[in-house]
Order: sequence, then structure tokens, then C-alpha cells
Amino acid sequence: MLETLKTWDRELFIFLNNLGVEQFDSFWIFFTQIESWTALFIFFLFPVFYYYKRKKGFVVFLFTMLTFVVTLFFTDLAKGYFERLRPNNVASLSGMIRVLQEPSTYGFFSGHASSSFAITTFLVLSLRSFNKWIYLAYLWPLIFVVSRIYVGVHYPGDILVGAMVGVFFAYVGFYLCQKIIKKM
Repeated sequence: MLETLKTWDRELFIFLNNLGVEQFDSFWIFFTQIESWTALFIFFLFPVFYYYKRKKGFVVFLFTMLTFVVTLFFTDLAKGYFERLRPNNVASLSGMIRVLQEPSTYGFFSGHASSSFAITTFLVLSLRSFNKWIYLAYLWPLIFVVSRIYVGVHYPGDILVGAMVGVFFAYVGFYLCQKIIKKM
């Protein structure tokens, strides 16, 4: 069963990766960089402090960062445990895929997916009662994770598991944050 899932994951990756068009490479390379999203992170702070005000806003901000750090730590542990090669490092795929980046670390599961979904889900949970438009924030992690397939460094399964891990840690972080805010 696991081998079947790996085969499907590999075949889906090859298909999706080969949909890439050279004219769009610079677009996807830009969007796959974490630094490209710094302005969006800062933008997210405004509604947090607007709706939660001083101390509560600071608590929400701290728990957003804590959720992010814990998610990245767990992601790094999992990569070291599973030691799954990224597609760009698999010799048998070298002539079959487009590779625009060449990280040498392990790829299961995607840190880009786990961290972006953790931050986004935490903020959506925190702000959904104030503004229904916050759900549009999910466009960011979706574009972010698609870029990882496009540049040739993650299988779809890496991204799916990373997203689920990020959502899980966001719910845990949000739950703990709400307990503290209610005591304030």
C-alpha cells in the first residue's frame, strides 16, 4: 500500500512539475522564496492588533510566532526521521522533471507547507469572527506550496502532509492562545 502511494505521489509530481512553462519560471522562483512574503506577514499584524487591541493583540502575535516556531521544529525533526529525498535529488527523475532549485536537505514533509498553513490557519481562526474576508488569506499558502512542485523540490504528498501538520499545530496554538486571552 505504501509503495502504491509513493508511486502515485511520484507520478502526480512528474505530471504537475512538467506543466511548467519557462516564461513563468521567474514568477514561481520569486513566490517560492520565504522573503517574498515578508510584507504579507507584516500586513497580517495590522488586523490582529486592530481587533484584539494592545495586550490581547500582543498575545495573539506571540502565539502566532510560537505556533510557527513549534511547527518548524517539528518539521525539521520529521525530515531527519523520514529522510525522504526531494525529487530534485532523485537520480532516476533527473531527465523527467524541471528543476529550478536544488536544496540538498530532506523533503518529507514540506516546511513551506507546514509553516504557511500554520500561520494562515492560526490567523484565520483568530480573525474569522471579526472579518469573513480573512479566508482569502489561504491564497498565500496555496500559491506558496504550488511553487514547491513547480521548482521541483517537493512531491504533492510532502505538501499535503505538511499542510495537515501546519493546520494541526495552528489549532493547538489557537486553543492555548484563547485560554490565555479569556483569563485576561
